[in-house]
Amino acid sequence: MSISRRKFLGWLGAAGAGAAVGRPAQAAGTARFPGHPEAFGVLFDVTRCIGCRKCEEACQKVNGLPAPERPFSDLTVMDRKRRTDSRNYTVVNRYDHVPGARGPLYRKLQCNHCLEPACASACFVAAFHKNSNGSVTYDESVCVGCRYCMIACPFEIPTYEYDKAFTPRVMKCTFCHPRLVEGLLPGCVEICPAEALTFGRRRDLLRIARERFEKFPGRYRDHIYGETEMGGTAWLTISGVPFRELGMREDLGTVAAPELTKGALSVVPIVAGLWPVLLTGIYAISQRRDKIAREESSAAVAAAVAQAQAEAKAKLAEAMAKAEKEKRAAVEKEVKKALEDAAKAKAQEGAAAAAAAEAEKKPS
Repeated sequence: MSISRRKFLGWLGAAGAGAAVGRPAQAAGTARFPGHPEAFGVLFDVTRCIGCRKCEEACQKVNGLPAPERPFSDLTVMDRKRRTDSRNYTVVNRYDHVPGARGPLYRKLQCNHCLEPACASACFVAAFHKNSNGSVTYDESVCVGCRYCMIACPFEIPTYEYDKAFTPRVMKCTFCHPRLVEGLLPGCVEICPAEALTFGRRRDLLRIARERFEKFPGRYRDHIYGETEMGGTAWLTISGVPFRELGMREDLGTVAAPELTKGALSVVPIVAGLWPVLLTGIYAISQRRDKIAREESSAAVAAAVAQAQAEAKAKLAEAMAKAEKEKRAAVEKEVKKALEDAAKAKAQEGAAAAAAAEAEKKPS
């Protein structure tokens, strides 16, 4: 049926009133996560990383990501700072001339798999889920493409498949969740030749980090990045230089994302109630527009076919008439030639008979 702009806006107004009166609006991700004491994590030791990019290569293989334009053995890609994107779940950056460092330092970037994820907190359709094994996974089947997760993430990790117009997804590191389920190590951890990545229970990793602080005094800063930042993360980092020298934010505080977002999301998402109606209206309008476009296209095709058929019929009639005319002319020409040939032959016969008669009259 036809949907006017006025009617569509009327639907929105009615939905807004219903949402405001019937129930409080709230986002799907505002509840506090209780935490998973047995969750896994990874400890990244900056002092051990050699910048070989083997972790990038393993990530690309185990996740079936497209091969990069330049091979993983090409370390010149680190001449510029990079970030994760829809084709690269993890990247390694190089940091030169860091105060207190003897040479370049390297830092691996990927999703930190927060204990209480900001992406899940901001997502009102619950497309993100914190699993008991520590991973934060994404369900593309319920995602509406609002990209609030990208805005909410303090680490700027989730990215969007802008190059896929019809089936775009939010892309990020999955902590190799399918491998964890099978009892396997994350691909990057398994391949690391320098043992810069240590996998285990998060509580054990915190203990290992503090043991390294005690065993190697002066090598590390006395802080485990991710222990308390944004309520804590599954990926932990230890370093010998200030974390800001490695491009890591030191202004995040210790408050988990839901505490920062639940107030705003409880007020703003009347959007959560309006969103299905909004999408339904947009879908209906889109379907109406597509239907009209299809009908106009079909009519244009039918008119073009009819015109082509009429032109073809006229051309065929013209060709047949021309052929018939040419055929009659050819027949008349042949008849005329035959008559001329017959007359000529008859004249020749008459001349021959006259010559013979004349010859007989002469005395011998």
